[in-house]
Amino acid sequence: MFKTIIVVLLIGFLAWAFQTTQPPPPRICGTPGGPAISSPRIKLRDGRHLAYKEHGVPKETAKYKLIFIHGFGSGKKDGLSILTPEIAEELGVYLVSFDRPGYGESDPDPKRTMKSIALDIEELADQLGLGSRFYVIGFSMGGQVVWGCLKYIPQRLAGAALIAPVVNYWLPGFPVNLSKEAYYEQFPQDQWALRVAHYTPWLTYWWNTQKWFPASSVIAEKPKFSRQDVKIMTKLRAGREKPKEDVKQQGEFESIHRDLMIGFGSWEFDPMDLETPFPDNEGSVHLWQGDEDGLVPVTLQRYIAGRLPWIHYHEIPEAGHMFPYADGMKEAILKTFLLGEK
Repeated sequence: MFKTIIVVLLIGFLAWAFQTTQPPPPRICGTPGGPAISSPRIKLRDGRHLAYKEHGVPKETAKYKLIFIHGFGSGKKDGLSILTPEIAEELGVYLVSFDRPGYGESDPDPKRTMKSIALDIEELADQLGLGSRFYVIGFSMGGQVVWGCLKYIPQRLAGAALIAPVVNYWLPGFPVNLSKEAYYEQFPQDQWALRVAHYTPWLTYWWNTQKWFPASSVIAEKPKFSRQDVKIMTKLRAGREKPKEDVKQQGEFESIHRDLMIGFGSWEFDPMDLETPFPDNEGSVHLWQGDEDGLVPVTLQRYIAGRLPWIHYHEIPEAGHMFPYADGMKEAILKTFLLGEK
């Protein structure tokens, strides 16, 4: 009888433990009980929908057509973080930003990979009629997506910009001592969150929702910000009149948790093995990085840039992760990227 009770309790515990690792199903936009749809969307090849927002001058008259890729915990409205109406008019820029799969009003993609999101971007460009070539610009986690574009759709790019792109510590091209040193500079809770995402991705949801151990500092909204970051974020919050768009309204697992699993998982390629997409200098690739970024180690970014001589590397002194929001930076970035200004 005692053995039977023990077996029953063990089975019950295992069932409970398994259940805690399973994320709730996403609340799909436009379905019964799900969030409403308020943005234009395209229907992709596999039936999913991608929500987008257009900025700048009309694409029919634009000199430059850009696709902006938002970062971790953000959405399509962040396209305004890189383009002001004034600079759009001055340069003739049309920019479309979109909710990455699982964010905002874009359907989740349980099969999301670095390749699939690059193909989503290509399809977005085709359905919106952006022409045979277009520019891509990604910030933070969106910068990782730009690496995927350089790998999988280089023939469609007129240019590419990576702004403080999040670095995957497990890229095989890094010297072990360099990546390890940079990894251990992160908060201990972030080291654990990234270990889980890389080695046991099926535990990512549980790790970042359980209460026993500290989860990701970024998810907890207590990231390793620099002094400049703190000043910028204080200013942004003070000037925010409306509540921030609920970019995680369909659920955290298919948005931010899947970002961690893909961003720090095992990639199908190493960016440091890429060849220039513009052998005849018909376009350019730029990478911006703050030298005091507490989220993305500058040492790793320098190494990547050193391995890829065709990258135009711009290191911003005394800048943290949020430097694109600093006064004058978005204008400087776009003019350098599109016009080649120093």
